[in-house]
Amino acid sequence: MYQALYRKWRPQTFDEVVGQGHITETLKNQVRTGRLSHAYIFIGTRGTGKTTCARILAKAVNCEHPVDGNPCGHCAACRGIAEGTVMDVVELDAASNNGVDNVRALREEAVFSPTAVKKRVYIIDEVHMLSVAAFNALLKILEEPPEHLMFILATTELQKVPATILSRCQRHSFKRIDTPEIAAYLETIAARENMQLTHEAAELIARMAEGGLRDALSLLDQCSASTNIDVDSVYSAMGLAGNLRIAQLLRHILQHETQSALEAFSSLWMDGKDPATLLSELSGLLRDVLMLHVAPRGGRQLLSDDYDGETLRYFAQRMTTEELLCAMDTIQSAQSNMRSTASPRLAAELCLISLCDNTLGESVKELRARISRVEEQLKNGIVAVQAAPLRETPDDDPYEEAVDQTDDPGTDPDPDWKVEPPAYSAPPEDERGPWAEESESPAPVGPPDAAPPPVRSEAVRATELPRPSTPTVAPEPIATSGGVLSGSLWKQLCELVAPKLSGDLRSSLDRSDVIRAVQDGSTLRLEVVPGFLYSRFARREVLDRFAEAASQLNGREMRAVIGEYRAEVHPKRSLDELRPFPEVKFINE
Repeated sequence: MYQALYRKWRPQTFDEVVGQGHITETLKNQVRTGRLSHAYIFIGTRGTGKTTCARILAKAVNCEHPVDGNPCGHCAACRGIAEGTVMDVVELDAASNNGVDNVRALREEAVFSPTAVKKRVYIIDEVHMLSVAAFNALLKILEEPPEHLMFILATTELQKVPATILSRCQRHSFKRIDTPEIAAYLETIAARENMQLTHEAAELIARMAEGGLRDALSLLDQCSASTNIDVDSVYSAMGLAGNLRIAQLLRHILQHETQSALEAFSSLWMDGKDPATLLSELSGLLRDVLMLHVAPRGGRQLLSDDYDGETLRYFAQRMTTEELLCAMDTIQSAQSNMRSTASPRLAAELCLISLCDNTLGESVKELRARISRVEEQLKNGIVAVQAAPLRETPDDDPYEEAVDQTDDPGTDPDPDWKVEPPAYSAPPEDERGPWAEESESPAPVGPPDAAPPPVRSEAVRATELPRPSTPTVAPEPIATSGGVLSGSLWKQLCELVAPKLSGDLRSSLDRSDVIRAVQDGSTLRLEVVPGFLYSRFARREVLDRFAEAASQLNGREMRAVIGEYRAEVHPKRSLDELRPFPEVKFINE
């Protein structure tokens, strides 16, 4: 009959225990010298070796021929304890035997001398589940036990164990096992089981185990159905999205591409990925970026090792701390709502929409995130913002090269993890994004009549807005000589743009004291007074609407940028101007 890997390869000696050398060496020395305690308590997270070490210690203290503190595994005592036929070694589960009557029965049995081995050993797993009365019943025998008696307690929640119990036990804390140690152990087990396990897949399983070796073996057992266990097969078996696709999803969010983000989520949904798991992976990536942001010199010990350093630096340079905190808070709220909603998919989609458009919320964290973005722009001297997204070519976009290494942390170009503090780097003003793949048409040279009408690009033609209601009369073109648009030209431009703007932006178009437009060749510059309204008009989708409308009115491709609108300073007037007027006297009634 097939046996699970974590049971088949359970360590039988202290030397076989992985990642707990500080404990196994101490126990070996105690067995070797005979200076054993009557009560031990093993503390640690799941799958780190607490119960395994308890069983090995029970065999070692009763072994007839111990080898350097380890049980020999061949004598009658070792074989009997391993097979469970020795009645003097008792293993109890406190979760199901937590009453005071169970502990009283244990006390009555404990006083009898062992029959087949040297010591009677009681292994109580999950001891924190005992009731208060049961702890009180156990206290007396722990304080003054017979010489032949030994207690080994194990727990994952130390805070629930009374201090009176802890003070009578020798405490050993089991730590989480490092990812490289788990990965090396998995490769060893896979070789013995004739499994084709790649190094990248072993590291991925080790990271997913979160320091628990038993969990790692269970995950390897789950992936063993595949002939070749690689990264893709692990993702498929676990129902995960993968580092690459999660990083691409965050990239869409940074570029405010709501449609692309929803399409990426829909693709993951059709692949059978769980929405809650997707949000959890996205939150994990944001958490690593946040750690790099607030502690750039902290090293890999603060990170989850799921992503390489280049990918994390890429995102850290494009997000502020407030934006990261706001995004993680939004994801956590969506995860909380998923537990009570009938449609987890809808909750995840609403979360993605909120992440892509940070102007939808009005909470304090969301407002702080928006303010932090404006402060970064002002600090870096950004006056004209084109809000161009990241380039697509690997030469110009370091992220494209980074995502190819996402599933292989071993190829990190900086193995020593010497990370400089990330600094916000705004894209240059002439940087263009995927929406402007066509080359811009240069401004006509010479008289406007001498220049042939340029051909509009397919991108502009596909997104062209409907013309005014009188198609027989050609619209008045915007002058190319430069200068502030006149009232009639501004009105035509606003009629084309207003239907696709939000209500607050539409209402501000009529206020000449807060916004105006300046034409300079093939560039339309919106001048807006500094403040909250400026940040709303500076968004890429808003500027695209004005560029499309200007292209339609001019008959050629235009681009739109934004600048600050500085109101004219009126000269200070003097009271001397009132002296020519006659003095007005008021008569009291």
